Amino acid sequence: MTYNVIQANSLQKHMNLYDQQPYWLMKDGIVASYPSLQQHLQVDVAIMGAGISAALTAWHLRNSGLKVAVFDKKHAGMGSTAASTAFLQYEIDTPLTVLKNLIGEPDAVRSYELCRKAIYDIGDLCKSLKPAFDFHLRPSLQYASFKSHTANLLKEFKLRKKHGFKIEWLENTDVKKTFGFDAPGAIFSADGGEVDAYLLTHALLKNFMDAGHKVYNNTAIVHIEHTRQRVILLTANNLTIKAKKLIIACGYESLHYIPKKIADINSTYAMVSEPMADEFFWHKNSLIWETATPYMYFRAVSENRILIGGRDDPFHHPHISPSAINRKTEMLKKAFLKKMPHIPLVPDFSWAGAFASTKDGLPYIGSIAERPNTFFALGFGGNGITFSIIAAQIIHDLILGKKNADADIFRFNR
Repeated sequence: MTYNVIQANSLQKHMNLYDQQPYWLMKDGIVASYPSLQQHLQVDVAIMGAGISAALTAWHLRNSGLKVAVFDKKHAGMGSTAASTAFLQYEIDTPLTVLKNLIGEPDAVRSYELCRKAIYDIGDLCKSLKPAFDFHLRPSLQYASFKSHTANLLKEFKLRKKHGFKIEWLENTDVKKTFGFDAPGAIFSADGGEVDAYLLTHALLKNFMDAGHKVYNNTAIVHIEHTRQRVILLTANNLTIKAKKLIIACGYESLHYIPKKIADINSTYAMVSEPMADEFFWHKNSLIWETATPYMYFRAVSENRILIGGRDDPFHHPHISPSAINRKTEMLKKAFLKKMPHIPLVPDFSWAGAFASTKDGLPYIGSIAERPNTFFALGFGGNGITFSIIAAQIIHDLILGKKNADADIFRFNR
């Protein structure tokens, strides 16, 4: 019995996930090629999307005993993943002091703990790959953008300290001495990390395929039929994919498959500098971000470059003009140099991307009544990669019929 059908025209809407060329895509190029689907297929689990969220979910299911296949309408890793700044932090866009009032203190603290754990899980995962994948733990610094922000940031510090997070409070003199710039106060955290999400996606997919599974590029799904027993997918070239379970991990484009609004889509901007000498980098190459909304953030990346991101707009157009990206790049450069005037920063790469925000800053993970046998991995916000690890672990358990104690925190009807 047919339970629900998504018509083709609703699946063909296209969201431009970035404009111009992200640094990772230019640096790494085409890492791997995957074929398009050329025949009807039957699997236990079909995964729509082939970015970092899909790759992590697929990787977690690789040894489950299930037949799993991944499908991307374009090319694996070349959507939002290629534009990711891979800023791995456990701090959610919503401060813990605010989040506790939205979902309760126990769940708020647990969501922060899960994000912290996710950073180390990514590190362990990278070590397990053969050859081991390049990953670095980095401390992070969140500084008060204005003196008026200090009191709230100090409350945030005390609440996190109460719950066992490894953090220090830095006064203005401490920030100046350690990092070389002025800020009225800051939280210095031991827990953070960095990774090339685009390369990691391909490394995960390779490991997934080595376990006997398939990845398909250029395989657009134009029709989805949900029944109580299975999900039937129809591709643009009239091939059918029958699956017992479907996982939708298409990033922001996943919103097309949800019948109610759950997120706002914004535009975000990033730039990467030309390489520079070691002397121009700061304490432990920490991840640095501020309390302002929208916030600026920066970190060191490969080849002795500096990545700067932020200056978000509360809207997203299908195409952002090069002149708009250039203007935002100049704004990011000026904001950075206001903090670090001694660094001879020269922009080399710049791009704009789509950025989704939810009501509480948390991702949506799990299923909805309207889409039987379907699970969503929607890691929105500034914690996309850490949210993706959490989603992969939760969906792994749900697919296998296991209880996951944390699933309710990220449910759709929270």
